[in-house]
Amino acid sequence: MQLSGKTALVTGAASGFGAGIAKAFVAAGAKVMVADINGDGAKDAAKELGGHSVQVDVSNSTSVQAMADHTLDAFGHLDILVNNAGITHLPQAMEEVSEDEFDRVFAVNAKSVYLSARSFVPHFKARKAGAILNIASTAGVSPRPNLNWYNASKGWMITATKAMAVELAPHGVRVNALNPVAGETPLLKSFMGEDTPEIRAKFLSTIPLGRFSTPEDMGAAATFLCSDGASMITGVAMEVDGGRCI
Repeated sequence: MQLSGKTALVTGAASGFGAGIAKAFVAAGAKVMVADINGDGAKDAAKELGGHSVQVDVSNSTSVQAMADHTLDAFGHLDILVNNAGITHLPQAMEEVSEDEFDRVFAVNAKSVYLSARSFVPHFKARKAGAILNIASTAGVSPRPNLNWYNASKGWMITATKAMAVELAPHGVRVNALNPVAGETPLLKSFMGEDTPEIRAKFLSTIPLGRFSTPEDMGAAATFLCSDGASMITGVAMEVDGGRCI
């Protein structure tokens, strides 16, 4: 029960890695707020976990503040914030990605971290405690061709994590990131362009351990980094990638 008595908010938690993290947190003793743009999916996930839910568009400041207000009303305080919600553009040449796609990727993958910080960092500072976990990607460390602006957004998130960690350390707030390789999530097909046995085999051939990241892998790593057992760890971007970045 590494997170016994803790409260946590996980964005993008109705499916994929976010759902795996939320499930692991509950198993570790935390109370969890499941946040997702898919409000019905968030309700279903929360019902299954015995947690709370909120619908949110993480790229919208009004929506993020409403999520923060709802979370603090429900829990009284927040110990753990996980910025997991993310999107990608389809694999294509960098110059062919539309401006609307570019703006959407950076709004969801980057601006969301800024917005959640505006809403929760004052709360963490006042309590002189808190753990923020940003879900980045191996794409921010070892970029894949034709996912240029997604790669860049995750590189931004890794740098933001380190900058946040340095600034917030004197306030007792830790900030870390996880870098998963692609996994069995709704985004997998988008990363690959199309989901065929041949493309999967080619993708897997770049991962030394020979498999995708799973929601369970992410849940285990997230639970550790957000626990008191990691109290001396901040500014880390931990690779959960089966050796992809070696």
